[in-house]
Amino acid sequence: MGGQKDGILFIILGILMMGLGVNGELRNGFYSFSCPKAESIVRNTVESYMKTDPTIAAGLLRLHFHDCFVQGCDGSVLISGNLAERNALPNLGLRGFEVIEDAKSKLEVECPGIVSCADILALAARDAVDLSKGPSWSVPTGRRDGRVSSKSEAQNLPSPLESIAVHKKKFAEKGLDEQDLLTLLGAHTIGQTDCLFFRYRLHNFTTTGNSDPTINPSFLTELKALCPKDGDATKRVALDKDSQFKFDLSFFNNIKDGNGVLESDQRLWNDDSTRSIIQKYISPLKGLLGLRFEYNFRKSMIKMSSIEVKTGMQGEIRRKCSRFN
Repeated sequence: MGGQKDGILFIILGILMMGLGVNGELRNGFYSFSCPKAESIVRNTVESYMKTDPTIAAGLLRLHFHDCFVQGCDGSVLISGNLAERNALPNLGLRGFEVIEDAKSKLEVECPGIVSCADILALAARDAVDLSKGPSWSVPTGRRDGRVSSKSEAQNLPSPLESIAVHKKKFAEKGLDEQDLLTLLGAHTIGQTDCLFFRYRLHNFTTTGNSDPTINPSFLTELKALCPKDGDATKRVALDKDSQFKFDLSFFNNIKDGNGVLESDQRLWNDDSTRSIIQKYISPLKGLLGLRFEYNFRKSMIKMSSIEVKTGMQGEIRRKCSRFN
């Protein structure tokens, strides 16, 4: 009888260890025993929001990126509060918080205290791409939620006003190379931005009163109509003028043709190393009809979503994503 109890106890402890990630590493299927429906609950939640607002896909992807670049991928961007990350200037346009919170509330009913907000965000970003007709991948899970969210630390996020050299440096500091930089920026194929962040290119580039000469003239006319000089600075514009809701190569072709919305995106074509990667992606032969980009995007997303993660007994599993326990 005692041996049977010991066996049952051993099995229970094994399941708990799998759920807690005591080995301190991310892995596929982390919640297979502790919360088997975790990934399907997140996906169904993302899908329900995308049915009413397809633009939320880009919001979730950007939210994950901004989370990982400050304090690592630990859900710190989800914390609310005047001094928290989400209130830093680079984060004021972030969207998708309600999707993550909704998924979390459902998971707390299904398996309380098991699934981290950081993992929910990583899974939601993957699902957003997949549901936009982009690639899918297995997301290694087991992240723990951070206990720090600092507005000041989020001020140094990559900015659309910075040079490619600065972007390369900031990505390298996170263990990401030039190919990761270019590939991850390919997510702009489903992205949006405010007129505020590129209007200067249209009406007063380098304070000359002229437009940015790298913009295709016909596209310049289109952008000026969308974002007049004294118009609404918060009006949102698609970063991919041809297929905003489809994850594809159109964004890179637009850059080649001078149809990049953000100056930092258009600069990718003027940099030798990033232009070389773009050319490989859009070439029917070298790009394998888009398969090369999709393959590398999967790799770069897994790499990015592993930045400075907290695992094992680090951090916590929040009960509500917007506040610490």
